[in-house]
Amino acid sequence: MGTVAAHGLCKSFGRVQALDGVTLDVPDGSFFVILGPSGAGKTTTLRAIAGLEKLDAGSVHLDGRDATGDAPAARDLAMVFQNYALYPRLTAYENIASPLRARRCSASEIATAVERVSNLLHIDRLLQRRPAQLSGGEMQRVALARALVRSPRAFLMDEPLTNLDLKLRVEMRTELTRIHRGLGATFVYVTNDQVEALSMADRVAVLKEGKVHQVGTPAEVYERPVSQWVAQFVGSPPISLLACHAEGDRLVGAEGWTLPRPRGTTAEDGRTLLLGLRAEDLSVETRGEASLPGELYGLEPLGDRTVVDVRVGTTILKVKARPTVTGTPGERLRVTVDLDRAHLFDAGTGLSLSGAGR
Repeated sequence: MGTVAAHGLCKSFGRVQALDGVTLDVPDGSFFVILGPSGAGKTTTLRAIAGLEKLDAGSVHLDGRDATGDAPAARDLAMVFQNYALYPRLTAYENIASPLRARRCSASEIATAVERVSNLLHIDRLLQRRPAQLSGGEMQRVALARALVRSPRAFLMDEPLTNLDLKLRVEMRTELTRIHRGLGATFVYVTNDQVEALSMADRVAVLKEGKVHQVGTPAEVYERPVSQWVAQFVGSPPISLLACHAEGDRLVGAEGWTLPRPRGTTAEDGRTLLLGLRAEDLSVETRGEASLPGELYGLEPLGDRTVVDVRVGTTILKVKARPTVTGTPGERLRVTVDLDRAHLFDAGTGLSLSGAGR
């Protein structure tokens, strides 16, 4: 078993409310990602689960048992930190073995366990090196091995890939997913990188200012965001938002454009709305009834694609297009909209007005 549950976690530091009723249920064997911007309360949540922060209110349950009053060592959770936290004078082997030596395991047990995790992480050739002789990616693997060697109830990972360069981050995302599948263990992973969350997680909890805004699969969070803020935070390029209002079965923009109202959305006439459009759901190369007039603002060639910036009124729409697309700034054009994938939000509350069954 490796279930982790946090119920109504509250924690303040002076006047700063770091956690404001955070509730999470992490199933056994899942790869659960806590996603949010800096200052959202992600690390504080992880430290509260680990027992490293004394809570003002709330409880932590591990495998169904209330562990709120347990010391960190009694919770049987392994932490992987952003800064690796390796012992500089010990070899990689000694760093990995340190949790087992603290438990007074035999030399043969330690050797077997270190060999198992070093083979899993492909670091067996590095075992006699000290941290100063390792690259950032190698140090991260050693830190991960030190956590894995214990076979704990669950693994808590605090932005472990942040200090790696882009190429290594991509490689380690794949490696962590592979390791998780191989172990079948529970991972609770903190990040501010939406790509990490969407590519690795079974479930994602989106935090902002100490509150959970949405929990769901990566597809649910991306395709059916509960609010304008979640929609803007998850996705690259960020979702474009157009101010408008409802008139019968149509949406009318401040600049006079009109579109059919997306199916499955609810809004009474005259209500001030925001129409959310993702870059991949727009096109400058097709024509249809659902299109918006605009002018070319700029082109962002990215090799495999070009992001076309189109000005519609005072808003810049981001459109993903083929890498061969060209144009001249100021050129008039129309942007075709896939209304089946459009999002509608209340302009006042920011809450989604799109049907959950889309």
